[in-house]
Amino acid sequence: MTELYDFDTAIDRRGTWCIQWDGVADRFGVDGLLPFTISDMDFATAPEVLAALRDRLDHGVFGYTTWQQDDFRSAVAHWYATRYGTEIDTGQLVYGPSVLNQLSQLLQMWTAEGDGVVVHTPTYDGFRKAITGLGRELRGVPVGDEEALVRELARPDAKVLVLCSPHNPTGRVWTADELTRMAELAERYGVAVISDEIHADFVHEGHVHVPWTRVAGEGRWALITSGSKAFNFPALTGSYGLIGDPADRAEFLRRMETAEGLASPAVLSLTAHIAAYREGGPWLDAVRAYVAGNLGHVAERLSADLPELGWEPPQAGYLAWIDLRAAGVDDAELQRVLVERERVAIMGGAVYGAPGFVRLNVGCPRGKVERGVEALIRAVKAVTSSPSGV
Repeated sequence: MTELYDFDTAIDRRGTWCIQWDGVADRFGVDGLLPFTISDMDFATAPEVLAALRDRLDHGVFGYTTWQQDDFRSAVAHWYATRYGTEIDTGQLVYGPSVLNQLSQLLQMWTAEGDGVVVHTPTYDGFRKAITGLGRELRGVPVGDEEALVRELARPDAKVLVLCSPHNPTGRVWTADELTRMAELAERYGVAVISDEIHADFVHEGHVHVPWTRVAGEGRWALITSGSKAFNFPALTGSYGLIGDPADRAEFLRRMETAEGLASPAVLSLTAHIAAYREGGPWLDAVRAYVAGNLGHVAERLSADLPELGWEPPQAGYLAWIDLRAAGVDDAELQRVLVERERVAIMGGAVYGAPGFVRLNVGCPRGKVERGVEALIRAVKAVTSSPSGV
């Protein structure tokens, strides 16, 4: 399948205003680093999406647009039916400019300042910013620690569980049993669930994503997602969601269309979503297989040079979450060597509340992955063999 598409040829993204390449100095303080950072890919989106966008551009008129039309709704329903064997109620659909914007709106609807919002740790930094920025209290629960999850959900002021499914940054795919248990606990303690499923389309072979709609009970819930992660078009903006309760759904739409003034979505985002969900499946299968090969290469190299890590590829996504604690790495010194000597930008785990880890983005051509993992191996060896990394 991958031979039908060219993922090996690098596309120069410099000078395109992209955060990963042009904004690297904002986070790392130095320009010109080879970046493995923010979670977008270096690949052009699916040819079918590009063709649909060109056709829409050729029309030439870009007036106000509605997402509440059958082309979009039926495309989403088709995707869930063919990818996840799940029938969705398209009457539950809502739309927003981004998943994080949807998260913010729902938190404002379902919580007040000071309320507790439960998340799994390590935690995607966008969650942390949204929750604490609204004056809510972020309460972390280690991935897989059900005792801690029960304890936090049972607190009287716990109002929302923000679930990342699959989980970012670890790449964990929750099983149907795990999700069912979370739904039961949330309903028992009267906690709403917001399930961010933007990484769902990148689940790797041997694992199955279960949409929250399949396990949601009578409790308050929302599923928020976008095709932008899997098909690599976040710059077009646009996301959608499913909200179970009709009154909550109406309030969400009221907020978006009146309070937020976002009644008209970006037409190119709608165009891209429809094309991706109707025609982009083969490309997605191919890029996911290519990324799995990248992750396999990282595993092979780490096994050969840093076997003490015992690293295995994630169950989903193109983000290699690597635990370096067994190597006894000093985070600050590792980052210094990566930046100053190796000239690469790799996200440190402290960003996600997990010192001792790094997150390496391998959504890129194999040659770039090779440079990144070799730089990481050299840097780890440098800082563990010499206190100053020299």
